[in-house]
Amino acid sequence: MKVLITDKINEAAGKILEGVADVEFIPTLPEDELAEKIKDYDALMIRSQTKVTKKILEAGKKLKIVGRAGVGVDNVDIEAATQNGIIVVNSPDGNTNAAAEHTLALMLAMSRNIPAAAMSTKEGKWERSKFTGVEVFGKTLGIIGFGKIGHHVAEVALALGMNVVVSDPYTTKEAVEKIGAKYVTNLDEFWGQCDYITIHTPKTKETTSLINRNTLNRMKKGVRIINCARGGIIDEAALKEAIESGQVQSAAIDVYETEPDITASPLYGCEGNIVMTPHLGASTKEAQFNVAIDVAEQIKEVLSGGSAKAAINIPALKKDIIEPVKDYMQLAENLGQLVQQISKGNLKNININVNGNLAELNIAPLEVAIQKGIFSAMVEGVNFVNAPLIAQKRGINIVTSKSQKDCTFIGSISVTLTTDSDENTVTGALIAKNMPRIVKINDYNMSIEAEKHMLIVPHENKPSMVAKVAAVIGEHNININRMQVAQKSNQKDNVSIMLITIDKDVDEETLSTINKIDGIKNAQQIKLNA
Repeated sequence: MKVLITDKINEAAGKILEGVADVEFIPTLPEDELAEKIKDYDALMIRSQTKVTKKILEAGKKLKIVGRAGVGVDNVDIEAATQNGIIVVNSPDGNTNAAAEHTLALMLAMSRNIPAAAMSTKEGKWERSKFTGVEVFGKTLGIIGFGKIGHHVAEVALALGMNVVVSDPYTTKEAVEKIGAKYVTNLDEFWGQCDYITIHTPKTKETTSLINRNTLNRMKKGVRIINCARGGIIDEAALKEAIESGQVQSAAIDVYETEPDITASPLYGCEGNIVMTPHLGASTKEAQFNVAIDVAEQIKEVLSGGSAKAAINIPALKKDIIEPVKDYMQLAENLGQLVQQISKGNLKNININVNGNLAELNIAPLEVAIQKGIFSAMVEGVNFVNAPLIAQKRGINIVTSKSQKDCTFIGSISVTLTTDSDENTVTGALIAKNMPRIVKINDYNMSIEAEKHMLIVPHENKPSMVAKVAAVIGEHNININRMQVAQKSNQKDNVSIMLITIDKDVDEETLSTINKIDGIKNAQQIKLNA
């Protein structure tokens, strides 16, 4: 395994990865050079300087994971990563304190004219009256985005005696009011209430140019604005006009659309009260160490066969979600593989039903595992990242249902595949702690452990059938690990099935010989990632 680390990431990341992968630290590279170099690496770790484009991701044929040492991932093409089966992770908590503190520092520096006053004093001047500021006490701070950073800013602002109003469609009124702030349901009600406005959202289609000429004109005259989130959320040309006209009293900006070329920003040379810093929100020793350790540990976990706790493009597999259902994950994937291999025709629908204690849990990870199992036999390179995307692109309808009725197991999963030719259902269950079993194939009841190599042998229910099949397997030097004969609950057609687990692949000659036995009904080999 090889990991490439760029963008001046703390060397502690390399120490975390020792023993799992060979690590190389390099300077930030332009797109073409990184696309050429990435071909040999299993993981890439970056900060904000490197733009991980579609070209780079497609060149990284061995890439399994891209880790962004920080919160934002707008410098990574998430869609291209997902299509190529590459996990993208970040560190959502590592720089929370640093970004919140920088926001507050900028707000206070702007309010008390500290940067300009410091420069004037260094020049030997004594201009006290020129730099008279304002207090934040009693003022209203509007916070757009109530994630961890916005939450922390709100708590400190309240401690400073400020009134706090919050706008965030992804939080609740109860969560905001719990800390003593006011929740505003929509931005139309938000703009005119605020003396200060600070932004703590990712840059998305919805938030790009969220602050623009229109919204600036709806704010209080003399409002003060802080942005430590992402460049592009504020229309910088519109902000410059608002500052120079006096609609905005002052601004404190840490992020820009044209980073690192600040001279290309409309705010460069702005004739007004503006504090500008070079993207320092996460630039503390503590934050840089924390995000490096966090992302390196996730990369190590993924390269070791585990799951990432902060995966951007597979949220269903975050550790807090997967933990309650982890005992069913391998079983779910095996059920998907099994039902796909016994089905014929073009796939139309996937129906998933869970029973028992699983009905009380979030089963999103199991849904992904089932899809991975189904598509792994149909499409090359399927993994937990791109399996749901494959289903979506193929227009396959997936329906999940839950029930707690009449479950004789701790929990069970049934997967039904409907094609244009037939319909098949397989069921698996946890029959005891750490004991997953396949318990039903269509109408046949059984209890057998999934293994890598299996045979399903439908046959007429008559003497010597097991012996004849076992003889052929033995003659071809294949060892039988387990065997079980399963019958239908309503045995009308006198056909049973043998479930046989073996120690290696069965070749076509062996399978053909089994199928020539009188009474055998289309025996087939099943391969699982058990």
